[in-house]
Amino acid sequence: MEQVKNFHIAPERIQQLNDRPLRHDGDYVIYWMQESMRAYENPALEYAVRWANDLDKACIVVFTLIDDFPEANLRHYTFLLEGLKEVADRLAERDLRFVLLHGPRVDKITAFAADAACAVVTDRAYLRHERAWRSGAAEKLDIPLVQVEGDLVVPLETASDKREYAARTIRRQIMERVDDFAGEVSESKPKHESKRLHVRNDLEFGTVDGLLEQLKIDRSVPPSPDFTGGTRAARKRLTAFLRSGLDGYADGRRDPVADATSHMSPYLHFGHISPCEILRKVRGASAPREDIDAYVEELIVRRELAHNFVYYTPDDYDSLKALPDWASETLEKHKSDDRPDHYTREQLENGETADEAWNASMREMRVRGFLPNYMRMYWGKQIIRWTNTPDYAHKTALYLNNKYFLGGRDPNSFTNILWLFGLHDRAWTEREVFGKVRMLSKGGLESKFDVKAYIERVEGLGEG
Repeated sequence: MEQVKNFHIAPERIQQLNDRPLRHDGDYVIYWMQESMRAYENPALEYAVRWANDLDKACIVVFTLIDDFPEANLRHYTFLLEGLKEVADRLAERDLRFVLLHGPRVDKITAFAADAACAVVTDRAYLRHERAWRSGAAEKLDIPLVQVEGDLVVPLETASDKREYAARTIRRQIMERVDDFAGEVSESKPKHESKRLHVRNDLEFGTVDGLLEQLKIDRSVPPSPDFTGGTRAARKRLTAFLRSGLDGYADGRRDPVADATSHMSPYLHFGHISPCEILRKVRGASAPREDIDAYVEELIVRRELAHNFVYYTPDDYDSLKALPDWASETLEKHKSDDRPDHYTREQLENGETADEAWNASMREMRVRGFLPNYMRMYWGKQIIRWTNTPDYAHKTALYLNNKYFLGGRDPNSFTNILWLFGLHDRAWTEREVFGKVRMLSKGGLESKFDVKAYIERVEGLGEG
């Protein structure tokens, strides 16, 4: 199959998903944008533009929007569309047409490409339903579908060809290859303007609110008052973090009172910023080496370990079946232990427990759609302590996580929730309820930071 020539993207990022002939008499190359929702530092977009230039064709960008994305609600759709509005505006500046389709993704992209497309380029995703959309399109399209991975620093199979069981087993092979893939992706000028092409468009993108009104979505969770989607917002937050948050990060990230995190997880979730861009800017900062290293560990090793997990565990990444044997065995052994308190899912969701710090963490989730890492750990561990069985605890934590967090419903979320139950961890001293799974008590929380100050900070957020 003919592909783009002299294009400086690592071949490890590129996969051909089907074996179909190029349509030489087509009018354009499509970039089917789904995961990398940005117009900057986007390898899939630049691959599509340069392939179109090689073929002396135009390039258009297509996004397929559905009303029933799994577990998504108004909070997630608002953030997503804020990012897409910025994408549409930036593409217009590059003379590229942005098309918004509405409906079943495989059917929509297949029908659209049948009109006059030479080939389709897409970005890469890792969850089972997202992979099914791409494999379904690969099967139905009668033209090439090429996938370009741009949301991990080190391509997934390059880091490992199997499921890894801890950060220690994947760290070396990731960090040895980081410099091979972290470079900036330059933009190419389209040879042919496409923004005035007459192609069908299911939805007109006037304003975010106007588009939201056209969608039949779950509106039970309001947009976050603290987070706006898009690359500009991501870069603004990153700049602020590099100036005042990275110095001292190795220790300061554990203090939820300061909320001294980069807040990049929502933007990485929606592909609004490239992890390679974050990496380069963090490495170029003037912070102490230990702080830079601590952040890089989370951005690359921990995040890419999570992607490794869901990719190589496609059937069980959202189930306790994926736990290591020792964790499954110890949780089963202690399943019938007496719980100090019992709360229903509704009580937990409303923050109606006797633990003010936990209630504050739940309020922060409901209001902001974000929670500092240490409080996220405490939040999850108490759900195990307060619910009848590990399985119900897991389902409850996952439900609340995916409903409220802007960065929920992705590889990091599924992995982090299972980490609460022992995934990617080791056995600890055996205790009631938790068995050998790591626990975090209220006393442990109070020894780390000023819990009262955290509660006061969250009270200032208002109700959620």
